[in-house]
Amino acid sequence: MTIITRFAPSPTGYLHIGGARTALFNYYFAKHNKGKFLLRIEDTDQERSSQEAIDAILESMKWLGLNWDQDVVFQSKCQKRHTQIAADLYKQGKAYYCQCPKEQLQEMRETAMKEGRQPGYDGRCRDKGHTTGALRLRTPDEGSVNIEDEIQGKVTIQNDHIDDMVILRSDGTPTYMLSVVVDDHDMGITHIVRGDDHLTNAFRQYHLYSAMGWTMPTMAHMPLIHGQDGAKLSKRHGALGAETYRDMGFLPEAMRNYLLRLGWGYGDEEIISDARATELFTLDRIGKSPSRFDLKKLEHLNAHYIRESDNDRLLKMITPLMDEKLGKSLSDTQKSWILQGMDGLKQRAKTLIELADNAAFYAYDLPIEIRDEKAEKFADTESRSIIKNLIGDLENLNEWTHDSLHTVAKEYSEKQDLKLVKIAQPIRVALTGTTVSPGVFDVLEIFGKEESLKRLKDFAR
Repeated sequence: MTIITRFAPSPTGYLHIGGARTALFNYYFAKHNKGKFLLRIEDTDQERSSQEAIDAILESMKWLGLNWDQDVVFQSKCQKRHTQIAADLYKQGKAYYCQCPKEQLQEMRETAMKEGRQPGYDGRCRDKGHTTGALRLRTPDEGSVNIEDEIQGKVTIQNDHIDDMVILRSDGTPTYMLSVVVDDHDMGITHIVRGDDHLTNAFRQYHLYSAMGWTMPTMAHMPLIHGQDGAKLSKRHGALGAETYRDMGFLPEAMRNYLLRLGWGYGDEEIISDARATELFTLDRIGKSPSRFDLKKLEHLNAHYIRESDNDRLLKMITPLMDEKLGKSLSDTQKSWILQGMDGLKQRAKTLIELADNAAFYAYDLPIEIRDEKAEKFADTESRSIIKNLIGDLENLNEWTHDSLHTVAKEYSEKQDLKLVKIAQPIRVALTGTTVSPGVFDVLEIFGKEESLKRLKDFAR
């Protein structure tokens, strides 16, 4: 049997973190089993669905690297098939029309709750023979449903807790519950991996599968993601769209690694590549307790992946960020400086935004602006005098390398009876406008003699 999983978002908003994790788990499980990972857009709610949301979901999936197999399935295009299945159930006597108005349905719920019963429809239209109205599935009153869930274990519910659900609305449109079951069957889905907030839906869907004589896919309901305070994840915890994390400067491989570890684990391994995840991913390693979203851990992982990332790739990623920040396009020379300095720059960056900020000094125009209060302390008269006196020694330097530059500065500091930092920090401020940068002699070497002296002389004026 070929394992086939699916991710089925509703296009009523962005792809949030919980949805992204669901997609990721389905993706890795399918790839682990050399199966297929399909994407279905559940756009039957035309009032709330939008093309903008569809585009955002597809873009986020592509950014995360969750490439689906086959064409995207749009649920709205399958509506005729859903309606036909409902008609078949009616013809077989497995569904019936209900004409109870909304007020009566509300009264049923309130009465049941007052009497301590399970709230729901009481089946009063089952045998009235209506030929119009909302179509309801006839479900058993007795017995129970047992589902062997791959994560939750055996889960049981009594049938008297499941009312006769609507599968076709009175206007003839199919409901979510019917559409999901028909689509999963027609797409050949073998495993449904989703949040445990859908667990109650599984029991209702069981009766639809049974009524149609179809085999129900294997179910796996995973605990939801919580915030650091243990409450259900919300925007204040970081439940933002995947594209927001992209714009915040996170790498897709870091997001995949982090989301994978939210509820799934393999020993103490924290850094897990795609190849390793594909090799290891099984449903029995998904935990039964809610995981907690921690932005600091995500930043830590992202910093690791930035350090491990190819320098040319990083330059391409931060160039548009820097162009926007600086209000100009980087020149080829400036790009060359940044690329040469990337090994030092990426050691201190947790996000691409930070990396772009750290690299900005390579693109500054003269005069170099002093960027913070700490730098101001090294831009005083004494510091400017030190740089002015040092420039002569630097101008006479034939070999412009890290080691030769360090030697000149060290010799000058000893001659003036100064600590080397008393020389290095003013140089750094002159070159970058800040007191934090990669090694100052590395920066001097990268800039080269002409640009370095230009900046130093401007500072010493």
